[in-house]
Amino acid sequence: MFSGEYQHSVDPKGRLIMPSKFREGLGDKFMITRGLDDCLFVYSMADWESFEAKLKSLPMTDNNARAFVRFFLSGATECELDKQGRILVPQNLRDYAGIDKDVAVVGVSSRVEIWDKDKWQKYISDVNDNPNELAKNLTSIGLVF
Repeated sequence: MFSGEYQHSVDPKGRLIMPSKFREGLGDKFMITRGLDDCLFVYSMADWESFEAKLKSLPMTDNNARAFVRFFLSGATECELDKQGRILVPQNLRDYAGIDKDVAVVGVSSRVEIWDKDKWQKYISDVNDNPNELAKNLTSIGLVF
């Protein structure tokens, strides 16, 4: 399980140090792809296989399902850590997430998210401004505290 927030920078070659706390859970090789909310999703190979199986189970006859599968799979790239604990974030994924230099690397249960630092700060600020509204909306999907 991944949790926590870490501030890092992407170097001019597109390399990012993966926080040491996340390295063991991700393993030597893992998958990175486009995520929702303009960030990147990072999955261990085991969690990726589970996620990919769910995507494969979606009906090919549904336009939204096909678009959803394309969104995640077309951007997916296998990554591995170098000796310094860095990964190379592909340019197309950096462009998608608006990542230039400073990032927030965030643990979110079964995945890690990589955010442009400014986008993350705005996102978390918006959530912090309305936690009661967020909690109220979650009850509509069956989450009860």
